[in-house]
Amino acid sequence: MRHKDYLLTYCTNIHPGQDWETTFNSLKAYLPGIKKKLVPDAEFGVGLRLSNKASEELEEVGRIEEFGQWLRENGLYVFTMNGFPYGNFHHERVKDQVHSPDWTTRERVQYTKRLFRQLSYLLPEGQEGGISTSPVSYKHWYKDEAERKTALETGAEAFAEIAYFLYEHEERTGKYLHLDIEPEPDGLLENTPDVLSFFEHYLDMTGVNYLVKKGVPVEKARDLLRRYITLCYDICHFSLAFEDPAYSFNAFRSAGIRIGKIQVSAALKITRGTGKPEEIWTALSGFNEPVYLHQVTEIKGERVITYPDLPVVLDKAADFTEMRAHFHVPVFLDEFGLLRSTQDHILKVLEYLREERVTGQLEIETYTWEVLPGDLKIPLADSITRELQWLKENL
Repeated sequence: MRHKDYLLTYCTNIHPGQDWETTFNSLKAYLPGIKKKLVPDAEFGVGLRLSNKASEELEEVGRIEEFGQWLRENGLYVFTMNGFPYGNFHHERVKDQVHSPDWTTRERVQYTKRLFRQLSYLLPEGQEGGISTSPVSYKHWYKDEAERKTALETGAEAFAEIAYFLYEHEERTGKYLHLDIEPEPDGLLENTPDVLSFFEHYLDMTGVNYLVKKGVPVEKARDLLRRYITLCYDICHFSLAFEDPAYSFNAFRSAGIRIGKIQVSAALKITRGTGKPEEIWTALSGFNEPVYLHQVTEIKGERVITYPDLPVVLDKAADFTEMRAHFHVPVFLDEFGLLRSTQDHILKVLEYLREERVTGQLEIETYTWEVLPGDLKIPLADSITRELQWLKENL
């Protein structure tokens, strides 16, 4: 939905979508009702998530035309997609496999190109569109810095291939599409310094060399990479880096790095003094579930320490001042009993946006409803509606 200069939506990775039939049934079950509650007399934009299998099946004769017709009949359209999770994202263990296959593989490149072709078909004329994706790969799959460097070089070349693909597509169709890299804890790109380093030392070298071989002049190659390779600023993820939004946005702007979209999301915040230590750990254990990866970060002095998953912290149960856990909790709540959320980080981002328009696309991403503790669960459509209303009111 539109609010001032912004398109607001939610990411449909909240719904099951292991194949196209499941995905389409979920969209039909929820989207018309949510739209009716929020914008009954206007169009509603969708943040679509397609697994690789669903995307392949959407390619079958007549399916995307049928989907496009259904969207138009219901006052819906797609302007952004989530291309981060490749496989199934519900009802089975995901954890670090959310990165697989990563940007060192042809499977990831082919999947992403297919998503862009589908987004281009579904995107309204005159509207830009983007697809968020993995931050190259998962850090702990590589034994040392040399292996990580090789993965970053391979990823930079793959991104350059996507940039050239999108450049040719825009030249042919006039449609501007961008790939939005989404940093997160324990990804090869975790935070603002990682992003700046990747653009300077990998995209601007390996990526530029790839485009030059394609016949793009050197002086134009860097500009093309900056145009088509952008960032997905996931608020939950950057709050885990303990980075002020103004610092990140200003640094990206200075480096010529665009924000393709902002994912509005909140992490869990665990602070000392909200209760007895054993009570806090008990409350936190209620969020320990087996499906998703819940990295935990802790700031010690000027260093941010990252623990690969919530059970590591629960087993450690050490003294602390503040920790943050990668668990996408409802954005409209700032307290969960003895725990808090990083809703304050969302509010800082929205405050910044009132002065500087870093992107026109805001997508709520709370995909954890089915694994939330029982006392936090309310009907799904009501939850999604409430989140979008909260965002609109605070924007």
